[in-house]
Amino acid sequence: MADQKAELELEFEKKMTEKLNEEAEKIRKRETENVDLKLKEKDKQLEDFKAQLDELKRKADQGSMQLQGEVQELALEEILKSLSPFDEIKEVGKGVRGADTIHFVKNNLGAECGRIAYESKRTKKFAEDWIEKIKADALLEKADICVIVTQSMPEGMEKIGQREGVWICQYHDVKGLAMVLRDGLIRVHFAVASQANKGEKMQMLYDYMTGNEFRMQLEAIVDGFKTLKGGYEDEKLKMQKIWKEREKQLEKVLLNTVGMYGSIRGIARSSIPEIKMLEGGTAEGA
Repeated sequence: MADQKAELELEFEKKMTEKLNEEAEKIRKRETENVDLKLKEKDKQLEDFKAQLDELKRKADQGSMQLQGEVQELALEEILKSLSPFDEIKEVGKGVRGADTIHFVKNNLGAECGRIAYESKRTKKFAEDWIEKIKADALLEKADICVIVTQSMPEGMEKIGQREGVWICQYHDVKGLAMVLRDGLIRVHFAVASQANKGEKMQMLYDYMTGNEFRMQLEAIVDGFKTLKGGYEDEKLKMQKIWKEREKQLEKVLLNTVGMYGSIRGIARSSIPEIKMLEGGTAEGA
């Protein structure tokens, strides 16, 4: 009986141990699963947070670029307004189809001579579809000339020029270009008004814009804007250098002359006539 009782107790302890081990294993698995879930939740939160940061950064960059573009548009309008008190500058509002700015060119009598559509861009890369867009906008606004003012020039174009009938320039060139285009429209308007029924306006405009006179005038004005200040400074420095050199040469000649006169007077005394202009130098030398 004692052996049987001991055997039953041993068997009971064994089953209890197994049961406890099973429960411990279940608890361990649940804890492990909970930890894994917690870690996955943290990973998901971190991913969501990173995505939110990236989105905020994208919006901030976009807002900064938009602000830079708006600043250039305002500066462009100020330049166009400064060209003539007779002209009208129309800003196309945000979200409204059309170019950024329309320049209504008028002569001294207030008569409209033509329209120039301006598109202002301040991005790191030039997009070729801008050309077709501004041409479509120009048709909508009945503009005669299209201009894109851009920070980055098209591939293969390093300076101001035309592409597919659209003028393209950087911000620092726009004033010179606007002056020449404005002058061209006024000239064509005057020619059409003085020669009624003797030619189409657009044909005359095309002939003038593609002629040597217009090209030479444009190059001269744009280059003049760029080199005027530099040339003035160079000329000023050169003249200052020349004046200094001449001043030293004159001083040297004068000193040598006074010295020679003093030596001769010292030897010949009254035999040499007195030269009052040199006497002061002799006295100082003595």
